[in-house]
This record gives sequence, structure tokens and C-alpha cells, in this order.
Amino acid sequence: MKFNPKKDISPKYLFLALSVICVLLLGLSLFSDSVVLKIKQFFGDIVSPMQEGVSSIGEWVEDRFLVFGDVKELRQENDSLKERNRELEDQIAKSQAELTELAELRSLYQLDQMYPDYNTTAARIFSVENTGWFNEFYINKGLNDGVYKDCNVLYDGGLLGIVTESYDNYARVMAIVDDRSKVTGAIGPNSALCTVEGSLTNYEQGYLMATDIDKEAKISVGDRVITSNVSDRFLYGLTIGYVSELVPDPNNLTVTARIKTAVDFSSVRDVLVITDRKQEVTY
Repeated sequence: MKFNPKKDISPKYLFLALSVICVLLLGLSLFSDSVVLKIKQFFGDIVSPMQEGVSSIGEWVEDRFLVFGDVKELRQENDSLKERNRELEDQIAKSQAELTELAELRSLYQLDQMYPDYNTTAARIFSVENTGWFNEFYINKGLNDGVYKDCNVLYDGGLLGIVTESYDNYARVMAIVDDRSKVTGAIGPNSALCTVEGSLTNYEQGYLMATDIDKEAKISVGDRVITSNVSDRFLYGLTIGYVSELVPDPNNLTVTARIKTAVDFSSVRDVLVITDRKQEVTY
């Protein structure tokens, strides 16, 4: 038969048994200190290690909470430092952009001082044809700013190109390195005439070609090439570049010069537009 303690042992018997044990222990404590001491020692041997274990566990848990607290603080501090670092990087980038813009404006000012006889306005490029070079692009100035078709455009050390189309608030510019470009130039002390031909292929090699130069013209490497006063669209005296090499032509009557341009057409941002046009200027 299966034993069922809840059914077979009555609570009153259990209470009576515990009461008897308590009375016995009380009597022993009155008549025998040695017995009580042994009982205390017995329970002490059992309870003390348990207390030490519980205490050790408590200390370990407390240490872990302290470590977790330190880690949390370190993470918060790290996040704060990262945010500060991002702010500093943004400030540096902004300062660098401002310095670049200041350098651009200073360059435009110096360029403007090179041609004091012409009226000019600064403009910024906002779109470029996808060729790898600034051979055709759009600027943020147009008819409303006095920028018309055939206005000459300057950059860096000299002539960049010419306005081919103008609208109310923007204009299209073709650079002198474009394959369609031809500029009548003058070289050397005697202003020998030449035709500076645009060519992206040649420019990739570092030069443009100045053709149809009279063989008897006294020109040499290093001579400045400027726009000629006989040019129909380009104003007189704008620097195109400098002679880097002279090559005799097969006809033995003319020579061809390789020209290193005054402008770097790989990186252009702000330009100077001459609002005077050739047909309006009298020399």
C-alpha cells in the first residue's frame, strides 16, 4: 500500500512531536551545558561554511555590479568622445572648405587685377560634361548677371574658355581644350600670329598645338602665348599658355609650337567671367 504523508500524519501529531523536541532541548540546556555546546558546535560547523559561501557570493556579485557599472560608464564616455571627435572632424572639414574657398577668391582677385581694363563677375561651376576634363561646363551666372554669349572666361593664370549659351540664371562654357575650340593667338616679342587648336587627346599629353606660325618669327621656348587682337571673339591679351617646344612643319614655311596652358583643366571651381565682349570693345 502506497504511503501518503498528507493523509496518514495528522498536523496535530507533528506539532506535538516538535513541541516535545523543544522541551527536551530546553531541559538539556538547563542541566547540561556540554550537550548544548556540542549542538551549537554541530550547527555552527554546518551554518558557518554556508554563511561564508553566501558572503563570498555576495561579494562576487557586488564586484560584478561594480565592473558592469564601470563598463557602462566607459561606454558612455567612449560614446561621448566619439561624438566630440565627429564634431571636431566636421569643424576641420568646414575650416578646410573655408580656406579652399578663401584661396579661390584670392586667386580670382589676383586674376582680376591682371586685367583691370575689363569688367568681370565671379561665377561657380555647378555641372560638368562627363569627359574627365573641364572642357564643357555650366556656371551659375547668366543674362540677369550680364553674362552673354561670347563672354570670355578666366581661371587660375589665364584663359579658360568662352560662353557658348546664356540663360537667365546660368550659362554654358566651352573651354579652349575642347576639340571644337580654335583661338587666334600671338606669340613672342613680335606677336607672331598662330592658331591654338583645342584637343583633349593632346591635352592629356600635357599640351595644346599652336599652328601656322611663320618660320621667320623670332619665337623661343618659354614665350608667352596670348589672345590676338585680330581674334573675332576673344579679347586681346589674355594668357593662353607658354611655348614648351617648337617643331618645324614639312612645308618648311611654318612651325608648330607645343603650348603648356596657363590653366589646369583637371580641377576648376570658381571662374571669372569678363562681361565685356569683343564686339563691344575698341582697342
